[in-house]
Order: sequence, then structure tokens, then C-alpha cells
Amino acid sequence: MKLGYTLFYVDDVAAALSFYEKAFGLKTAFLHESGQYGELETGETKLGFVHHETAESHGFEYERSSAQKKPAACEIGLVTKDVAGAFDRAIAAGAASVSKPKEKPWGQVVSYVRDPNGFLVEICSPMG
Repeated sequence: MKLGYTLFYVDDVAAALSFYEKAFGLKTAFLHESGQYGELETGETKLGFVHHETAESHGFEYERSSAQKKPAACEIGLVTKDVAGAFDRAIAAGAASVSKPKEKPWGQVVSYVRDPNGFLVEICSPMG
């Protein structure tokens, strides 16, 4: 088994894709004509966005994420050699600052932002 994708449930799939393009330089790989689903080019494992209407059709309840609520107890990590530059770009694109870039005891530089939907994004340097 392998991890195929991570999905975020959002109000506006196209807006989420556009934000991730501007904030993190990722490219849209796919946006369904219905606007209910889209993916970003992120390597083998996809990062996708699903409209709440489609997510709710799966038959389970969930807590909607929001910038006004505390973030969920999870994150996605985006790796770059220029953490400070990527952090600044994300803020300029509308991300909310959570934690500015800091070098950790293990040598990795780590920062955190929240996207407009309230999801937590770690921007970090490669490990090792």
C-alpha cells in the first residue's frame, strides 16, 4: 500500500487551487468541469480539494475547517531550500502567519501558515 493523496474539503475548489498556486508555486494538475474536485501537481502523492457538497455525499459527518476556528490536529508539509522566501510568498498571497521560520535542534528550518480555509501548512527545509 502507498499514500495516494491528501484531500481538503472546501467551499471553493478553484479558489483553493489558485491560492496554492500563488502562495506555494504549485501547479493545478486537474480541475473537474463541475468544480467539485481538483488536484495540484505535488509529485507522486497528490494534494486535492473536494467541494463540501461532494464530501457530504460520502455519508459521514465532519467538522468544517475555517480560518476562524483552531486548526485540525494535522498538517501538510511543503519542503523547500528557501523557507524564509516561501514563507514570505505565502503571507503575501493571503496565508495567515502561525510561526515564522526557525531552525530546529535537528537542523531543519520550519515555519507554519494557515491557508484561507484554515488548514495548517508547514513550510520546511529538507531533512538531513
